[in-house]
Amino acid sequence: MKKPRLRGRYLRILTFFAGVILRFIYWELILSRLGLRPLVRRTRPERFRRDAQRFRALAIHMGGVMIKVGQFLSSRLDILPPEITDTLADLQDEVPAESFADIRRLAERELGASLSEKFEWFDENPLAAASLGQAHRAKLRADENLDFVNVVVKVQRPNIAAIVDIDLSALKRVGKWLMYYRPIREHADVPALLREFSATVYEEIDYIKEAGNAETFFENFKDDKKVNVPRVVRSLSTLRVLTLEDVFAIKITDYDAITAAGIDRGEVARKLLDVYLEQIFEDGFFHADPHPGNLFVTSLPPTKSAAKNSKRKFPRWQLTFVDFGMVGHVPENLRKGLRETVIAVGTRDAGRLIRSYKELGFLLPGANTQALEQASAAVFDRFWGMSMGELRNVKPSDVHEIGHRVRDVMVETPFQVPNDLLMLVRTVAILSGMCTGLDANFNLWQQLAPYASKLVEEEASSAFSLDNILKQVGDVVQAFVALPSQASRLLAQVESGGLTVQSPQVSREVRALGRSVNRLTGGVIFAALLVSGVTLLNAGNGQLGGGLLGAAGATLLWVWFGERGRN
Repeated sequence: MKKPRLRGRYLRILTFFAGVILRFIYWELILSRLGLRPLVRRTRPERFRRDAQRFRALAIHMGGVMIKVGQFLSSRLDILPPEITDTLADLQDEVPAESFADIRRLAERELGASLSEKFEWFDENPLAAASLGQAHRAKLRADENLDFVNVVVKVQRPNIAAIVDIDLSALKRVGKWLMYYRPIREHADVPALLREFSATVYEEIDYIKEAGNAETFFENFKDDKKVNVPRVVRSLSTLRVLTLEDVFAIKITDYDAITAAGIDRGEVARKLLDVYLEQIFEDGFFHADPHPGNLFVTSLPPTKSAAKNSKRKFPRWQLTFVDFGMVGHVPENLRKGLRETVIAVGTRDAGRLIRSYKELGFLLPGANTQALEQASAAVFDRFWGMSMGELRNVKPSDVHEIGHRVRDVMVETPFQVPNDLLMLVRTVAILSGMCTGLDANFNLWQQLAPYASKLVEEEASSAFSLDNILKQVGDVVQAFVALPSQASRLLAQVESGGLTVQSPQVSREVRALGRSVNRLTGGVIFAALLVSGVTLLNAGNGQLGGGLLGAAGATLLWVWFGERGRN
């Protein structure tokens, strides 16, 4: 692509975002200070929606990185209003195809030979066209010696690397502009977000990397008969050409075709979620682009035994994944926080849900966790256990009431979504819509509950490991050691007037409460030491187990005689 055209792309992107920023300054900063704040507030949702629609049109027209930007923005529920994220939510990576002459020229240069030499047959009409590349069906020559001959060949768009460079360069300039606005600077690290986004895009145009991703995914699910993953033809794959086994089947959103094949759509939805739970919590590696063009339901012929028994027909099918350019990795620390989230939701534990937020790094210092926990508990109490069909029948007033409550808490609570979770948040959002489309009565809670139970069992099985026992004892002892000084400071504040007291009775009640807390703490320490000692004795560690039992006895004596002496 010639430099003037690239320069034109650069200027067009800057011009668009400059217009958005200037409109924001005019309305939100200038008019608000001129006494027109009610007008600004009233028109804000529609203005944001129009800007999102303008960007959507620009992205579809320009292709390149801009569609990826729209998909990225649609996942930023933590920093963007719903008028923007909702408008961009269904932005698909589908653009007009390149001319076959250009595709042929690039593919032959990459493969080092003509297409007729490398393939028995090559379809000139694209199977699919995306912003970074397009796919063509082809047939392998017999000398490849593989147990399949039908393939799909992905070929990058000509000059896409240069287009990606110029688009990302323009976006970095826009990111610097945004950081001049303090509210944005305080709530989001835009340059860091762009670096993360850029790394993802560059990985998508590395087809050698994608081939490795496909092979990893194949290995992870090779023993699952319900999951189908295309095999890679390495001899016909390069940095910009990727050849995969042709596994295209019924698109996962073609509900009529799935039903016509005799396949239970509810079963497909449940399997889809189970597969993603396994990817996230067990493999730590997940397919991060589950849009309808990348997921299929493959109808299989009946087995010989099933074919003989005509009275009982059980349609066989597989969930088929394609396109592994965008994958996510879940490191162990992040996986631990996500496990806590699933257990909290599955067991309706609002307190544990907030602790999982801390584990994930959502909450910043100063967050009002009590208000957030109360809002989460209200959501559980009102909506937990409902299917999507039941949720649609909930009174709008109930939804608005709790929705406003949660929104107010989130607005007041300093939080951020770590970069590691960006792909995961977007993936889960798309996944939720797919499952509901397959089965209107899909019940997320029922699907999560067994998985949460499994995680709780795993957690319980490791709870009595030596390292965990010592850690828990250490935590209790640490809290116990800190308690007297904390209680002393509290009582000193009360007696010195540092705290406002409505009645002299309060001091006596505080002292009584302090004694109760001491007894409770002693009881907890006694129980922890006793259980730990017995567990270690049973495990054959008599010396340490006996020591902990002795400490338990001493704690019991302190609780009994120490507190009686104070009384």
